[in-house]
Amino acid sequence: MTPLTPDAPVRLASAHGHRSYLTIADALRDAADGDEIRIAPGRYEESLRLTGQVTLTAAAVAGEGADPAGGPPPGAGVTLAAPAADRPALEVLPGARPTLRGVTVHGAAADRPAVLLAGGATDWTGGGVRQGRLEVRGDAALRMADAVLSGAALAGVLLRTTGAVRLTGCLVADTAGTGLVAGGATRVELVRTEIRAAAGSGVRVREDARAVLRGCLIDRPGRSGLLTEDRAAALLTDCRIRDTGGEAVRALGSSPLPDPDPAETTHTGHTTDTAGATAITGATGGVVLHGCELTGAAADAIGVTGPAQLRATASTLRDCAGSGVAAGDGARVLLAAVTVLRTGASALGAHGSAQLAAREVTVRDAATNGLLATGTAAVDLTDSELTGCRYSAVHLGERTRATLTRVRAGGTPEHGVHVVGEAALTLTDTRLADCGMSGLDVAGAARAEATGLAVTRCVNGVTAGSDGPLRLTDCEVTDAERAGITLGPGDTEVSGGRILRPGTAGLVFATGATARVTDTEIREPTGSGLVVAGEATPRARGVRVLRPGKNGLILDGGGAGVFEDVEIVRPGFPAVHLAERAAPELRRILVRDAAEDLSAEPGARPEVEDCVSVRVKSARWPAPETAEGTPRGLPEGLPAGPGPGQPPPSEGAAGPQEAVAAEESLEDLLGELDRLVGLARVKQDVASLVKLMRTVQRRESAGLAAPPLSRHLVFAGNPGTGKTTVARLYGRILAAVGLLERGHLVEADRSSLVGEYVGHTGPKTQRVFQEAMGGVLFIDEAYSLAPAHGGGGNDFAQEAIATLVKLMEDHRDSVVVIVAGYPTEMEHFIDSNPGLSSRFNRTLMFEDYDTEELLRIVERHAASHQYDLTDAARATLTGYFELLPRDGRFGNGRSARQVFQAMTERQAYRVSEIENPSESELMTLSELDVPELPEPPR
Repeated sequence: MTPLTPDAPVRLASAHGHRSYLTIADALRDAADGDEIRIAPGRYEESLRLTGQVTLTAAAVAGEGADPAGGPPPGAGVTLAAPAADRPALEVLPGARPTLRGVTVHGAAADRPAVLLAGGATDWTGGGVRQGRLEVRGDAALRMADAVLSGAALAGVLLRTTGAVRLTGCLVADTAGTGLVAGGATRVELVRTEIRAAAGSGVRVREDARAVLRGCLIDRPGRSGLLTEDRAAALLTDCRIRDTGGEAVRALGSSPLPDPDPAETTHTGHTTDTAGATAITGATGGVVLHGCELTGAAADAIGVTGPAQLRATASTLRDCAGSGVAAGDGARVLLAAVTVLRTGASALGAHGSAQLAAREVTVRDAATNGLLATGTAAVDLTDSELTGCRYSAVHLGERTRATLTRVRAGGTPEHGVHVVGEAALTLTDTRLADCGMSGLDVAGAARAEATGLAVTRCVNGVTAGSDGPLRLTDCEVTDAERAGITLGPGDTEVSGGRILRPGTAGLVFATGATARVTDTEIREPTGSGLVVAGEATPRARGVRVLRPGKNGLILDGGGAGVFEDVEIVRPGFPAVHLAERAAPELRRILVRDAAEDLSAEPGARPEVEDCVSVRVKSARWPAPETAEGTPRGLPEGLPAGPGPGQPPPSEGAAGPQEAVAAEESLEDLLGELDRLVGLARVKQDVASLVKLMRTVQRRESAGLAAPPLSRHLVFAGNPGTGKTTVARLYGRILAAVGLLERGHLVEADRSSLVGEYVGHTGPKTQRVFQEAMGGVLFIDEAYSLAPAHGGGGNDFAQEAIATLVKLMEDHRDSVVVIVAGYPTEMEHFIDSNPGLSSRFNRTLMFEDYDTEELLRIVERHAASHQYDLTDAARATLTGYFELLPRDGRFGNGRSARQVFQAMTERQAYRVSEIENPSESELMTLSELDVPELPEPPR
């Protein structure tokens, strides 16, 4: 074979032999489909138009042709330079199918196309484009690999084609404009491609184009890393966008996100991880990021406005000057397993009419809020954590609507959650801790509903100055520096829950408050338990105030309201104090272990009914045996206290543990356990455990060695069988017998223990365990930490188990751990780790409730809410529960509670048709109020 020489730098290889040429154009004129043109290294000032199926290869200097592997030989370099500015150096015309290897095209002007692909299908490896852009139009298709494109103006790559475009291992650099622009109906895929130092955006996708980026890097663009507009779609997987002059990702418009498969959707409406993995196979709609890292943006990491829709999963956003995610008017944003670190503005923002749904999101060190919502935005935040924010962790304003479920927030100098304007908030099983102001603050005309809220170590627990409604159900406020809960003049209601060790007062009713409080416990406030300001008229029923530093109940001048079935134990000041002009109704107040039950200034006008005192030194109210009848709410078997004028037990005679025993004796607690519906085996097991523990204590008191005793338990049973209720009682029982310091309950699940990245799980688990010190750590659905078939488990979950096992060993006498879940799954969980099987050697089985027990649960709910069931209603309910399917939707006690609620609603509709209903009609639940059986799922 004749080598290439300066006199013959181009050789045409065909089926008819080899011919040499001085120019590439000469060789092209003689080339047939399938021929190869081998070109010696050098610069060729030619404008080529490719029409057939020909290969252009950069040959070796020695003339041995292309590398056997198909790429250019090492050191080869062929530059095709445009001789004039009015034409590209290389054009591919419709129908052509050229192959280029090691060819670099140099355009005549940076702002004009150096390469124009007007049709056909081009396969290009090595080489690239210098000065001038690569433009793909019409129906042209392109596969380019290992090429460098640099020095263009306006755009480095401009795509407007119906053909497929794929760039693999390429570099687009130093563009005085946008790195890559895709418009029209383009479908482009970038794999392991880098776009560096574009003066404009890195990638711009507009109109109906679709772009897929896999394993790519967009570095130092002057504007956005990725910009989408119109009806475009973009999918980025395992990509990095860093040090952008604007937003890392900016979506001004997009096509709609595809609807998730209903079978792969969680209860919050977000797609599961499986659905997310399925979605990354192609850019089917919207803007989708999976496994991406966005760092160093000079504006927002992700900005979505207008009609754009974006989903980000398993991604990290950090060190941006603006927000981590900013959803503007009309935007829809879905986040899952996203970490947002060190933002210059709010970590998450939703404004205008934006919709933001996020789960398993971690926010840390935001310069302002963790979540900020304004306008009419709708926010759904689930299983997420927001800490280290300089402003309130969550701020909701104007007319926003937000739902927070299993969220942890705190570590802020302001509020944990701040709700103002006309915003509406629903909180479920959320924990707020270490806030410099209030854990939850509701103001303006905002409305909020919280169930299972826990507020810990905040300056104020919950403050409500709102005119809108506030509902707090089964909430707990612990170690507030000031007041536990402060309620203003709005429509507020507190039911269930506890306020533990508040720094000043337990529950404060501000001026004008008309709040309703039921079944709430206030324990060890430094000041008073219930504080009523002037002109406040609250209603409190079933409240227990234990060991207040000052009064159990105090009313300022002009304060009023109704207080019934209230118990005050061991107050530091008179149990009830009334200032001048205070006019409350006091019904069935029980005072125990106090120096004085009631002190009233001149002009106070209380109405007192059936109030009693036990072991009160200076008693104005009678002891139980001298009162007429037994007051409602007085525990059966309560020992007789001293009569008026008889001294109570001397102050300071009993230590802290004796004080606990006085307020909650073991017999009372076991009686409370026995009064629970059903659970015969559980009651027997707990009673046996108590006997065993007391025997161990007696042996220790006698100086004998204590036998091995594990207090940790497995609660196995279906949902709604009372596992959490018994766990809470178990802790109180252990405190009563002196085996736990406090006996409080801390509830946790997988999301509370398992972190999202390396190094996160251990501290997260330790933090929850620390909250349970002196009490019970109750881990519901514990089997999710070690699933039987591996689904959902990971090394992080195993780390959580290992951390728990070590903490249980290090603090064996300070914390009791109870793990709960379905029986079969719990067996697998205990067997999954030797440390678990050695520490959990006792299982309590919670049986499903039978028909009679379900009926008793409904009857108890009815009695506690002042309803009466007719015999016909009981008979109809019996038939209802007999026929109720015991399938996956059956919730045992929860189902019974739901049936009772449905009956009260139906009764309310029925009675509303009566013009003047009697008291009996208002209280009676009949067979007409029993709901229909649910239809079986289709």
